[in-house]
Amino acid sequence: MTSKDGKQSPEEFWEEYEKNIGEKILVHSLGIYLSGWEEFDNLGYNEIWGLIISTSGGFRFHHFPRDTWLDTFRRNRKAQEEKTLFIPKAKIISAELVKEKSWLKRIFGSSSPQLEINYRLGTDDERQLRLEVVLPKENLAESLTS
Repeated sequence: MTSKDGKQSPEEFWEEYEKNIGEKILVHSLGIYLSGWEEFDNLGYNEIWGLIISTSGGFRFHHFPRDTWLDTFRRNRKAQEEKTLFIPKAKIISAELVKEKSWLKRIFGSSSPQLEINYRLGTDDERQLRLEVVLPKENLAESLTS
């Protein structure tokens, strides 16, 4: 249902997203890309916010550009553009939501868990994608490997 100001409701957004990708969305969350996708790493796209999405076809991370006043203070600021990555379910070896156990590290670092996805690009090239999951869903990792 569209709101009075013409903006899309969350339900409409996810329905449209499913139609666009042609896959069923199993779990979605919000997070920060950390490392593990060569194209992003080579271009310096680290610590970007985006949607973390588990679908019937695999894993997706979708960054929608948005400048805030805090972005003006970032070093190495690049022009914002929409960025996506996709790992087909058949290429995912394992997925785990890792929660920091040390209370000291949680105080001085991030308390959000990290999603670690081990995946294969070719036949022997195994890699690990790491994302910080800001709005964790307990079944996120399981949905990627089931």
